[in-house]
Amino acid sequence: MRRTLLTLNHAVLFLCASMYLGTGWSIVFFTYPVVPQLTPANYFLQLVPPLQAAVPFFTHMTYVMITLGLVMIVSEWRTKLRWIPVIYLLAVIGAGLFTQQMMFPLNNEMASGITDAARLKTVLDEWKSLHLIRSSIWTLEWICMMVWFGYWATKGREIQ
Repeated sequence: MRRTLLTLNHAVLFLCASMYLGTGWSIVFFTYPVVPQLTPANYFLQLVPPLQAAVPFFTHMTYVMITLGLVMIVSEWRTKLRWIPVIYLLAVIGAGLFTQQMMFPLNNEMASGITDAARLKTVLDEWKSLHLIRSSIWTLEWICMMVWFGYWATKGREIQ
C-alpha cells in the first residue's frame, strides 16, 4: 500500500512536470511566431487574459509540486535515486522564484497597457528570452521524473 501511494505521489509530480513542459514549449512553438505581428492595439487579448488565467492555476500547482516533492525526497532518501527529487524540488522552487521575480513584472506591465510600440517590442523580447530559460528549467523537472520512472520501470524493486 505504501509503495502504491508513493508511486501515485510521484506520478502526480510527473503529471505536473509534463503540464509545465507542454505549456512552456507550446508557447515557444505556437506563440513566439506571432509575437512579431503584435502591436499595442492587438497584443493585449493575445497575451494578457491567458497569462492572468494561468498564474493562479500554476501557482497552486507549484505548491502541490513542492509538497509532493518533499514527500518524494523523504521516500527516496535511502535509495540510489535520492538526488532526483532534490534536483526536481530545486528546479520547481527555482522556476517559481524566477517567474515571480523576473517575469511577473513584465506580465504586470503588459496587463497595465503598453501603448508605445518600441516598449512593447522590448517587453516581448525580454519576456520571450526569460520564458525560454523558464521552459528549460521546466524541462529539467520533466527529465528528473522521466529518469525516476525509467529507472523504476527497468529496475523495479531493486531501487531500494
